[in-house]
Amino acid sequence: MLLAVVAVVVALVVGAVVGYALRARRPGPAPAARMTPPEPLSPLASPAIDVLDALRSVAMVIDASDRVVRSSASAQALGLVRDAELSHAQLRGLVRDVRRDADVREVELDVARGPLGQGRLTIGVRVAPLSQQHVLVLVEDRTHSRRVEETRRDFVVNVSHELKTPVSGLTLLAEAMDDARDDPEAVHRFAGRMRVETSRLARLVQEIIELSRLQVADTLDEPVLVDVRVCVREAVEHLQVVAADRDIEISTALGDPSEPALIYGDGNLITTAVRNLVENALNYSDSGTRVGVTVQPGPDLITLVVKDQGRGIPPADLDRVFERFYRVDAARSRRTGGTGLGLAIVKHVSANHGGEVSVWSEEGQGSTFTIRLPAARPAPAAPVIPAERTPEHNTPRKVTP
Repeated sequence: MLLAVVAVVVALVVGAVVGYALRARRPGPAPAARMTPPEPLSPLASPAIDVLDALRSVAMVIDASDRVVRSSASAQALGLVRDAELSHAQLRGLVRDVRRDADVREVELDVARGPLGQGRLTIGVRVAPLSQQHVLVLVEDRTHSRRVEETRRDFVVNVSHELKTPVSGLTLLAEAMDDARDDPEAVHRFAGRMRVETSRLARLVQEIIELSRLQVADTLDEPVLVDVRVCVREAVEHLQVVAADRDIEISTALGDPSEPALIYGDGNLITTAVRNLVENALNYSDSGTRVGVTVQPGPDLITLVVKDQGRGIPPADLDRVFERFYRVDAARSRRTGGTGLGLAIVKHVSANHGGEVSVWSEEGQGSTFTIRLPAARPAPAAPVIPAERTPEHNTPRKVTP
């Protein structure tokens, strides 16, 4: 009986082993394929970040998906980066070529200063592979050197012509005062005219210097976040006394305060541009009229409008009002002390900020000048990481990013 029991147990074990072997050999359905998530892009190493921060050139690091993962502060101000992407197709194509060939490339490009207007940038670009996933783009702004010689030539031609009139006038007045030295009333009258001409000459020289600086630079040295509303308030406050003296009202509409009106640029230049537009409107408006200044914030553009109820601009002059030393009404300009440079400065300030200025006018219906500037988009704040519960205490634990 014992032998029989042992035989049964052995038979059961052998059967189980054989059955398992047969099942293992039988083909069955293939196991479901496991999806391997793509490996995340490796972050930049801390030494690399320190080196990039120390560079004087505009530096940008592009990842494998053409996203800008790190850039200098001036990259956005120059209009090279917008919404974490390269703004210009030439730069994107250059980055892809370097990523494909793993070769360093260096070119000079002429690109738009911004999404609007005629402003241009001449930049030297050097692109090199930084790692298997990142490409380094170094940009040198060469616009300044390209424009220096051209500006010098224009400066000599324009200044020699424009300075001739007030200098000649001062010479004649000085001679007249000398001839009338025995007539106190005439001397007083001539001295008043000399003060007017001297003031006009000083303003002309100052605006020539300012315009020359804008033309030569054509870019902003240290662009910062600028609130357009603050610039408008400063410009209007500066001209309130002049407007009151001429019985002209200046009204402002600055839009919804909850909507930011920020740009990257130079606050003093924006204030100068607004002041020039408002002063121009005052000079060509009659008593009892109104000059309106409006700020219209937007997600992409900040629009600034200066509208007057003056005599308007003839159609033949509309295309030339932004030229240097051009005056629609030369006689009125002389009476108001105008130099013919105010609107030219507005044009260059707008272009240097990546924007544009335009004008609409009809004779007898007033004029409307509109400046459009790219809205600044500061980097978003770091995302909030939710608290994590520890198994030991079942209480929230802060996770340090």
